[in-house]
Amino acid sequence: MKSKLLILLAVAAMGFPTAQAKDRKDPPPSPGPELRIHPKVFSYIQGWLSDGESPIATEINLDAVQVSRNQFNLDEIKEEDGWVQAPGPDGKGFRRYRVLESKGRHYKIEYQENGGGTLTTACIIECDVEKRAVWVGGKPVTIRVLRVLSYSDKP
Repeated sequence: MKSKLLILLAVAAMGFPTAQAKDRKDPPPSPGPELRIHPKVFSYIQGWLSDGESPIATEINLDAVQVSRNQFNLDEIKEEDGWVQAPGPDGKGFRRYRVLESKGRHYKIEYQENGGGTLTTACIIECDVEKRAVWVGGKPVTIRVLRVLSYSDKP
C-alpha cells in the first residue's frame, strides 16, 4: 500500500496531467501595468484622412491630460469587450482603444475612431509611457509622457 502511495506522489510531483488539470482553463497573462487614459489622446496621434500623414503628435503629456476635464472627461469612458471607449466628436460615433500587447511600460495599441457614419479608421500604435523632465515657468518639472515608437494604419 505504501509503495502505491509513493508512486502516486511521485507521479503527481512530476507534473503528469490529470483529467482535471487538462480541462482547467488558466486565465490569460496579465498585460502589465494598466493603461487607463482617455481614447481621445490617440486621436492626436492618428491624423484625419485629409491630413495625409500620421503620426501627428509623437509625445503627449499624460499629466496634463489627467487634469484636463474639458477635453478628457474620464466620466465618459467605459470599458466593453476589452475596449476602452468614449463618445466620438459631437457625441456621435466613438473613439476607442485596446491593448494588444504590453511589457512593462511598453504598449502595442489598436485605436479606432468613428464619427457617427459608416467609416471607422483604425491604426496600430506602439508606445512607451515614461517620465521626463521639461521646463515649466523656468523650473524643471518631471512629467509622465506617452511617447510614440511606431505607427501604422490598419486596413
